[in-house]
Amino acid sequence: MARSWWRVALAALSLAACAFPPARGAEARCEVCQEFLGRFYSSLKEKHSDFSVASIENELVKSCADTKGKENRLCYYIGATSDAATKIISEVSRPMSAHIPVPKICEKLKKIDLQICELKFERNLDLTSVNLSKMRVAELKKILDSWGEVCQACFEKTDIVNRIRELAPKHTAPTSRTEL
Repeated sequence: MARSWWRVALAALSLAACAFPPARGAEARCEVCQEFLGRFYSSLKEKHSDFSVASIENELVKSCADTKGKENRLCYYIGATSDAATKIISEVSRPMSAHIPVPKICEKLKKIDLQICELKFERNLDLTSVNLSKMRVAELKKILDSWGEVCQACFEKTDIVNRIRELAPKHTAPTSRTEL
């Protein structure tokens, strides 16, 4: 009798697993790919491009020359940078010339190279709520690097913290206050 109970429970679990596939949110959203290629496609439409494969590839290489961070890594993966190891840029240009939606292009790229959809943007750090002096030096340097700034004469952690506080108004969006 105990064995039949386990069989029924196992059958119910397997049926539930088949009936409810994994949630779409659990899959990678390809946020860097969709964001970058979406902006790229919009820029092509604004320029009234002819949407030929060759012109798309040329414009993509030009766009990738100005990228930094995760978007530059995406360009590297698709082969639009000069130091790229692979060249799958045609997997972007061909479908884009046929006006295939960007999410579909990114899903196809995901099947070719899983790393493309693993790219995620860094979350913005709220400098008003975080204690900079408790952060690691590497994290502090990463903040400066993301802003494109350097600290030439920073020998101590407090020097880096002071430099971040000095540059914060320039690089962070001002918080809007509405007073009643």
